[in-house]
Amino acid sequence: MSDIERHFREYLDYLEIEKNRSPKTRENYERYLKLFFNNARIGSLKDITEERVRSFRVMLARKNIKKNTQSYYVIAIRNFLKYLIKRGYSVLSPDVIELPKVSRRDIEVLDYGELERLLKSPKGDDIRSIRDRAILETFFSTGVRLSELCNLPRYIDLERGEVSVRGKGDKLRIVFLSDGAKKSIKEYLKKRTDPEEFLFVSLSKSGKVLGKITPRSVERLIDRYGRSSGIPKKVHPHQLRHSFATDLLINGADLRSVQSLLGHANVSTTQIYTHLTNKELREVHEAFHGTRRKK
Repeated sequence: MSDIERHFREYLDYLEIEKNRSPKTRENYERYLKLFFNNARIGSLKDITEERVRSFRVMLARKNIKKNTQSYYVIAIRNFLKYLIKRGYSVLSPDVIELPKVSRRDIEVLDYGELERLLKSPKGDDIRSIRDRAILETFFSTGVRLSELCNLPRYIDLERGEVSVRGKGDKLRIVFLSDGAKKSIKEYLKKRTDPEEFLFVSLSKSGKVLGKITPRSVERLIDRYGRSSGIPKKVHPHQLRHSFATDLLINGADLRSVQSLLGHANVSTTQIYTHLTNKELREVHEAFHGTRRKK
C-alpha cells in the first residue's frame, strides 16, 4: 500500500468512526478524492500542491461539471488536508484552495413573489390541500432536506415551535417552525384520524392514509404547485432549502448560525450561498442607492 493510499484509508475510517458520517458520505468522499489522486497523479502527501489542485480543477471545469458539483470535490480535498494537519503532517494549507464561485443558475432560488405564490397555491379545506400547505410552509420555515421532511415525527411540540431533525451522519439538530408553519400543521393534524407516526403521509384519491409520504410524491406536488403558480422554471424541494438559507443571510444571519440550521458538517458548504447573497445585496444597493443619487 502506497503512502497516499494509507492516509486515504485512514481518513475514510476517521470520517465513519470518529466523525460519525454516514456510509453514503464516506462513499462520496472516496469517489471525490480517488478522482483527484488519479487525475493529479498523487502518490504521496508532498504531491498535493497548489499547481496540481489547480490543474485538477481545470479538468473538472472542462468536463462541464456544474460549479456546485465542482465545489464538492474542492471541499473533499480541503477537508482531507485539514485532517492531515490535525494529525501533525506538514501539507498544503487548505486555506489557499478557494471554493468555486457559484452563479445564480447553479443555486436556484425563488424570488419573493414566486415564493409567496407557491406557498399560497394549495387551495381548499380538504386534507390533501391542507397537507400540501403544511409541507410547503415547513420546507421554507425550516430549510430541511427532502428526506428529513419525509421522516419528521407526527408528535411535535407546536407550542414551542421546535423540531428535532435527524440529518446526515445520523446527527440531530433543532429547526424552528414559523407561525405560518405552525398554523398549517395544526389545521392538517386536526384532519388526521389515523395512527400513522409520521407527520406527512401519502393519501389515496379518496383521502385514505397510505403510510409515510415518499420523496417522489413531495417532488411531484411541489412541481405541480410551481406550475400552477405560474413559475416559469421547474420547482424542486431543494430550491426551498436554498431560499431558506439565502433569506437568512440576506436579512443578516451569521454564517455559522445558518450552517447549524441547515445541518452542514462544514461551514465551507454553507459559504456557497454567500456568492448568491453578495449579488443580491449588490442589486439592493444599486436599486436604492442609485435612486437616491437621482433625486
